[in-house]
Amino acid sequence: MSSESTAAVEVAFRRERAAVLATLIRQLGDFQLAEDAVQEAFAAAIVAWERDGVPDSPAAWITVTARRRAIDRLRRDRTLADRIERLKVLAEREAAADTEGPEEQEPSAVADDQLRLIFTCCHPALAMQARVALTLRMLGGLSTGEIARAFFVSETTMGQRLVRAKRKIAAAHIPYRVPSDEELPDLLPGVLAVLYLIFNEGWFASAGERLVRGELCAEAIRLARLLHGLMPDDPEVAGLLALMLLHDSRRAARVDGHGELVLLDDQDRSLWDRGRIREGERLLEDAMRRRRPGLYQLQAAIAALHATAVSPSDTDNAQIAALYGELARRSPSPVVEVNRAVAIGRSEGAEAGLEVLEPLLRAGKLKSYAPLHVAHADLLERAGETAEAARAYERAAACAENSVTRAELKRRAAALADEATARL
Repeated sequence: MSSESTAAVEVAFRRERAAVLATLIRQLGDFQLAEDAVQEAFAAAIVAWERDGVPDSPAAWITVTARRRAIDRLRRDRTLADRIERLKVLAEREAAADTEGPEEQEPSAVADDQLRLIFTCCHPALAMQARVALTLRMLGGLSTGEIARAFFVSETTMGQRLVRAKRKIAAAHIPYRVPSDEELPDLLPGVLAVLYLIFNEGWFASAGERLVRGELCAEAIRLARLLHGLMPDDPEVAGLLALMLLHDSRRAARVDGHGELVLLDDQDRSLWDRGRIREGERLLEDAMRRRRPGLYQLQAAIAALHATAVSPSDTDNAQIAALYGELARRSPSPVVEVNRAVAIGRSEGAEAGLEVLEPLLRAGKLKSYAPLHVAHADLLERAGETAEAARAYERAAACAENSVTRAELKRRAAALADEATARL
């Protein structure tokens, strides 16, 4: 297969898969059938685009092909009355597509198929973890392994969870629609968690050759904007969108010209997107005026302190540590404690930060969590323990599955090891 057609299929998969899948689920009312049909369409594209060239509209080609594959599957199973009826509807759409082209998506947030899919995946009939995992799979296009790492469970366990969730949707006849205003508050926490995890996987890819998966960041922000349009008065929705925008404002500075990781303190702040920062600040201010602080607003406040600091030394680390303390009070988490330790180390001294971090290191629960060892290394380096810091960076590199992150951690470990040797 030529590099051009291969790249086109990969780009189409990243950009169009979720939209095509969401539309097909609306048409079919069957998660598994839609996912299988979309998968077959992309497999067909590998062959057809090499032979015939890349179509003018890859998304339309994938949509039509997936719909035809679904029709083929339904024709092989015409014994069920509901499938026969769906076959008739799909056949009519297929005939219209042949003469008029693919149907256009409705522009409003309420009608957006992907937003419908999020609320379907986040239905309370599903366990919370299943809601998040299924939406990551269906909307974000994350692999089962990537989702498993987000939940710190095995890939087998996550695969079983996804299968059970799809079966539950079918068995419980969960509707494919945006809920009424009365139903929205019950579904919102799961939806926010889904969007945040999608953004996080894009912002710091858990594995692979790229540090940032920009298409996932953009998709999470797009869906958060849709949700904010649907619920403009909810402060946590605004807080989450602000958090994403404030983080994403630094995207262009996170890797250098060679694709290598650039840590926050070393970033060229002139590359930061000031428009995104201002928008994030406005959203956060609007949310905080409602006086209903939540976890996403607190995290957005931390991100704002980083994004608005003129330099690393200008960062208000004492305030950041206090915000992490409030996060820990509201939602205790060892991951929050890791970040609080770093902020304390920068505001009160490395020894104070190491004191907070030490119980986490002893507990061993996060022994495979690379950021824990990065935080340990950073604090040790600030404390002047160069050789120990080098070993901590080595432990972090061993835990990092993303190749860009791993390379930077190894570079730092080697530099500190050389420095420690030179002092002997």
